[in-house]
Amino acid sequence: MATRTEPERSALPERRPELDAIRMLVVIGLVFFHSALVFAADDDFYVKNAQTTEAVLITAGFGVVWAMPLLFLISGLGAWHSLHRRGAGGFAKERLLRLGVPLVFATLVLNPLPQWLRARSADATYHESYLGFLPRFYDVRLAPAEFPFLVQGEHFETGHLWFVVLLLAFSLMLAPLFRWLPREHVRHTCDRLAHTVLRRRSTVLLPALAFAAICAFARMEEDFAGWHRWSYLLFFIAGFTLAADDRFRAVMRRDAGLAAWLGVLLFAACGPGFALADKPFTEATVLATASRALFGAAGWCLVVAIPGLLDRRRLRHPPAAPNPDPTTRRRLHGYLAAAVLPLYVLHQPIVVAVAYFVVGWPAPIPVKYTVLVTIALALTLAMYELLIRRTRATRFLFGMRP
Repeated sequence: MATRTEPERSALPERRPELDAIRMLVVIGLVFFHSALVFAADDDFYVKNAQTTEAVLITAGFGVVWAMPLLFLISGLGAWHSLHRRGAGGFAKERLLRLGVPLVFATLVLNPLPQWLRARSADATYHESYLGFLPRFYDVRLAPAEFPFLVQGEHFETGHLWFVVLLLAFSLMLAPLFRWLPREHVRHTCDRLAHTVLRRRSTVLLPALAFAAICAFARMEEDFAGWHRWSYLLFFIAGFTLAADDRFRAVMRRDAGLAAWLGVLLFAACGPGFALADKPFTEATVLATASRALFGAAGWCLVVAIPGLLDRRRLRHPPAAPNPDPTTRRRLHGYLAAAVLPLYVLHQPIVVAVAYFVVGWPAPIPVKYTVLVTIALALTLAMYELLIRRTRATRFLFGMRP
């Protein structure tokens, strides 16, 4: 009898195309976010407008608390399916091709541009050519203490590709664990955990305490969208665990409303501390520490709430119109899923390049911001569609399948 019931209890969740839409929304949102940093008063972005405003980080903060964590959670969900489909060795190979190749290519080819424009923007007397700057960008050293960011340099940086670095590192750490850990023990643990959170309401929110502790005492890192780099490992592992049993999905639907309200309240509560502290990301004061703890707890609640609410809405309010042709729907989902990484890799160098010219215009901030977002978004989408998606070589360099 145990053999017959096991598949039902450990059945893999069905594919959720709305998660591809979330990933696309976050990546497109990064164009708006990084464009806003050009006008932010408290951020050292590559190119800065002469006039800045405090409103940018206040309005952008609500996106920061959930956007990148949700990308790592969704990546963990995908890792579960990929590992079971390919095995540990196949998964590692696929991650090296899909993440490692675009990481190396973009770091060497795209990332020098923002740093060169930073130097030109900060110093009007700086006239070094781009080709002259490249050797200084490539002057690097190994820094094991900064793992997984092992390559460091005065001008070298992974920039916005920190997401790819961390995701690749987490994936390569997960592959051998998946091979070596006893499968029966893991399955039993997931079964007990799913049984517990299904019976006891709000238990799925308890990891908020772990994220609160990391943010409070390990501090937060501005270079990684505010979160400490190892916080993202927990989000990744959480996604991997949630994919192991469909009961977790039911729990997220059930508790999504409470998680949403709690997440919003916790984020609102942390706002004054971030505004009043001199260095809220790193200070050891009671105010800064408590604010970071509230931020971390809010992040987990919102990461639970957003997929849960979307899943709940899909089940309770199915579309009245007939579904589109399944082939068309699959193509749309495939297009969105394939576009996410290339768009992510492309967007920031384009935003910085456009901002370099826009900030010199004699126009108010709202006009400059609108123009910057419009041009940067159009160029990003056009480059993907016309220069990357259509050829085999560029698809390979940007981590796309043939």
